[in-house]
Amino acid sequence: MSSESGQPQAGPSCSGIQWPKREREQAEVSGGVIRRTVVQERKSWIQKVLEQIMGSPRQCVTPSEVVPVTVLAVQRYLLEGEPRDTKPRLPLYCYDVTISDGVYQEKCYLHHSLNSLVYQNILKVGIEMKISRVSCLYNEKRLGQGILCIDAARCGEPQEAISLETPFRNRAHEEKPERPLRGGKSHYLALWNNEDPYGDIWLTNKQPEEYNFNNTKIISLSHLEMTWTSRKDFPALLVRILHKSKLRYYGKPDKMMIEPYQSFLEVADSSGTVSAIMWNALCPEWYKSLKIGLVLLLQDYSVKKSYPFRIQPLPVDPEIKLISTMEICLNLRNPSTNIVIIPENQVKPEWRLPKLNHRFVTRSELDNMPENHICDVIGVLSFVGRVQRSKKKENREDFWSYRWIHITDGTSEQPFIVELFSTSQPEIFENIYPMTHFVCTQLKVVRNDTQVPKLLYLTTTNESRVFITRGQRGQSYACDAKVKNFIQWIKTKTDSEEVNAVIGGYYPYPPVPETFSKYSHHVKVESLLTAVSEVRKVIENLQYREQKRIAVQGIITVVKYARHNCATESASASETPRNDSQPSTSQAATGESHSQERDGKQHQDDRPINSQCFQTPSTSSSPSRKRRILQGTCAKPVAVPQPEASAQTKGNKPGTSITLQRREVTSVSIIRKARRTLTDRWESQLWRDKRFDLVDHLQYSRVYAESIPRKFNFEHRKFLTQQYNSQPAKYIPPEGKPPKLDEFRSALSLGHFEVTILGLNHEIAIDVAFLPMYSPEDVRTSQIDTLLTCMNYSCVYPREVNVNENLPGPKALAGDIIKAAAELDREHIIGILDICNLGDNKVEVCLQKIYTPKNIS
Repeated sequence: MSSESGQPQAGPSCSGIQWPKREREQAEVSGGVIRRTVVQERKSWIQKVLEQIMGSPRQCVTPSEVVPVTVLAVQRYLLEGEPRDTKPRLPLYCYDVTISDGVYQEKCYLHHSLNSLVYQNILKVGIEMKISRVSCLYNEKRLGQGILCIDAARCGEPQEAISLETPFRNRAHEEKPERPLRGGKSHYLALWNNEDPYGDIWLTNKQPEEYNFNNTKIISLSHLEMTWTSRKDFPALLVRILHKSKLRYYGKPDKMMIEPYQSFLEVADSSGTVSAIMWNALCPEWYKSLKIGLVLLLQDYSVKKSYPFRIQPLPVDPEIKLISTMEICLNLRNPSTNIVIIPENQVKPEWRLPKLNHRFVTRSELDNMPENHICDVIGVLSFVGRVQRSKKKENREDFWSYRWIHITDGTSEQPFIVELFSTSQPEIFENIYPMTHFVCTQLKVVRNDTQVPKLLYLTTTNESRVFITRGQRGQSYACDAKVKNFIQWIKTKTDSEEVNAVIGGYYPYPPVPETFSKYSHHVKVESLLTAVSEVRKVIENLQYREQKRIAVQGIITVVKYARHNCATESASASETPRNDSQPSTSQAATGESHSQERDGKQHQDDRPINSQCFQTPSTSSSPSRKRRILQGTCAKPVAVPQPEASAQTKGNKPGTSITLQRREVTSVSIIRKARRTLTDRWESQLWRDKRFDLVDHLQYSRVYAESIPRKFNFEHRKFLTQQYNSQPAKYIPPEGKPPKLDEFRSALSLGHFEVTILGLNHEIAIDVAFLPMYSPEDVRTSQIDTLLTCMNYSCVYPREVNVNENLPGPKALAGDIIKAAAELDREHIIGILDICNLGDNKVEVCLQKIYTPKNIS
C-alpha cells in the first residue's frame, strides 16, 4: 500500500504515533459542548481499535471485538500527489467513510479493494457495518500523521435511529473546509458524477457592489479582438453574462492541480460576444454566484487564441458579432483576475449592453421545430423520472447523471419529453418533483420523423440552465409573451390535478427503431450483438444506477403475465427464488465473487404461483379492435399460503405463512399449474424439452418497487423525491417515520410480463421483464394487435380517463399479448434489453423490443 504524501497542511490528520489518552475522550463538540458523561458510561470501540493497532507490530489488526458501527458519510475524491509508476493509469478515485460507534465519529480511508461496495451502492450512508480488519496508514512526509484504514467489512441493513450528535474523536476531521484524508487534493467530489459542485469550498456569497468607474479604462470586445496580439496589458471589460456552462472537471492522478475545474461564460458588450473561461480555484469561489444576466467588470485577465473545435452557443441578439478568434481567461493567479458584479441600478443606458433574449417555444410549436434547434421551455412538471447514470467512456470511472422528465404547458395534449442531464445545479436537479413550475433553457431538439414511432424529444446542452419558480417576477423571462400565456393557463388549474402526476419508475426512452438495421445505425458499440453467455458479465460490470442497452439473439419460450399490484418487492419475493447470480450483501461486503455457478436445476416453472394474480378475464376482445388501457386500481398483494405438510394445512386461514417442505414442492406446483389458463401464461414445447438440460439459467424477471412509476403524492413529496434520487454522500435524518415506497399507488394500467429467452444453442436461458406502459390519449398506442406492435411504442404516462364500456380492461389486453407471443414459437428473434443496476444487489433486465426476420431490415 502506497504511503501518503503531499497532503495540505490544513488537512485532517489522526493523532498517529501519539494515540490519544484519557484526556482525548473529553472530545469537544461543535458549539463548545463537552460530552464527558457519554464517555464515562461507554468506552468507544474506535478508541479500542486504535489502542490495538498501537500494540501490534504489523499495524494491521483484526479487532478483538467486532461491533456494529453506523455509516454517516461516504465521500469521493481523486487520489493525486502520491508516488506512482511511470505507466499511465486510469483515474483512481478514493473514498473516505465516516463511521460512528455511538461515542465518537471517525473518518476512515476505505481500502481500494472495497471500492466495489460503493460502486454497487452496498456501502452507503445510514447502514450498519461491521469492520473485521483495520490498519494504519502514515504520511511519511509529516510527523505523527496517521489515518485509520478499513480493510475488510460486512455491510448490514439500514438503521432506523441514527444520532448525528456524537463528536469526532479527531477534531481535525471537523475543520472547514473538509479535506480528504489522502493525497494532495483540498476538496471532495460529488459522489456519483464530476459535474456537480460538492462540499463547502463552493462559495455562494458574492454580491453586487457599487463601483467607482473614475480612472477605470474600459475596452470593447471588438477593439480587443483587433489588438490583443500586440498588447501586454489589457484594459477592463464591462460585459453581461449571456450563457453559463456546466462545470468540467479535468483532474488526473499524475497532475498536481488545486481544484482542476473549468467553466465557460458567454459574455457580451455592445460590440460582440466572446467566451470567457473560469479556471481552477476561481470556479469554487465564483461559479455559484455568477448568474445569467449579471453585469461584470473584468480586470487582470489574459487572452489566448480560441480552441478551434469548440462550438459557441448562438448570441441572444443576431445583430451582435460572434467573436470566435480569441478567449478571455480568468484565473486566480498569473494574473489574479479581479471580478466585480455591477448592480443593475448602476448600469447606464449609454453602455448599450445587450438584454437577455429567450427563445421560448410551446409544445404545439415543437412539432415543427427542426433537428438541433435550440430553444427554451416553461411548463409544469407532470412526470419526473429516477436519476440514472451512463458511462462517458468504456473502461472509465466517470459517469453522466441524467433523468427523464415531462413538461406540460397547456398548448398540446402531449408533454415536452426532456432528457435532463446534470447542469451543475444539484440543488435543483435533486429536488424536482411533479406539479412544479419549471423552466429549462438552451435545449436541443432531437427528432427522427422516419422512425416508427416518430422520435421527438429535447436534451440539455452544455449551456442549459434549469429554474424552479412559482412566481415569475424579477426573472429575465417574465415579460416574454409565451411565459405570460403559461401563467394565465396555470391559473385555471387546481391543486387537485396533482393526482395526474407521476414520479419515478422504469422509463424506456428513447424508443428503439422499428427495424434492426436502423437500430444498428445509431448504436456506437464495438460489438452490436451480445451473446447470452456474456450477459452475466455485462451485469456484473454495471455500477449503481447505470443503465445499459444490449441486443441478444434467442428464442422466446415462455411468456407469463403478472398484474401490476404483484410487481412489488413483497409479492415478487414470494414468487421468485433468490437469483444465485446476485450474492447476498454479506458475500459482497467481504469481497467474495459477485457471481456463483448455478446448479442448472432451479427453473421458474417450479416455483409456486399466486393464482389470484392471474385471474381469467370474462371476455376476450378481438386483437383488431382498438385497445385503450384504463387506469387500474392498485389492489393489495395477496399472500400465498405455503403449507408445511398436508395435515397441517387444515384449519389454516388463507394468507397464513407456513414453511414449505421440499417434498411438497412438486405436488403444490402441479396444483397451481392446473389453475393457469392460456390467457396468463404460454410456454413452448421447446422449453419443455430443454429446460432441464440448461448449462445456465439467468433469472432477472423480477420487478422492484423502484421500477414501478407512482402516482405523485404532494404530502409525501420529499420522501418520493429522495427515493428516486441517487444515494446521498451524507446521512440525512428523515422527518418522522417514513412510509414504504410500495405503499404508494402505481401509475401503471397494465402489469408486467416475465419472458424467458432461450439462447440459440439451447444451453443458456435468461428470464427478463417486459413492462408495457401506455397512455389512453395516445392514438399511436391504441392499436395493439401483437406483442411486436406492443413493443413499437414508448411510454407516455396515463391521465385520468372516463370509463367506457367498450374498452377492455388490462387483463383482457394481457391475454391478447400472451396469445400473440405464441406466434413467435421457435422463431429466432433479436431482443433489445435494458439493464439497470438499482444498487444493493438489485439488478433488472427489461425487454424493450423484439426483432424478427420480418423487421431485421
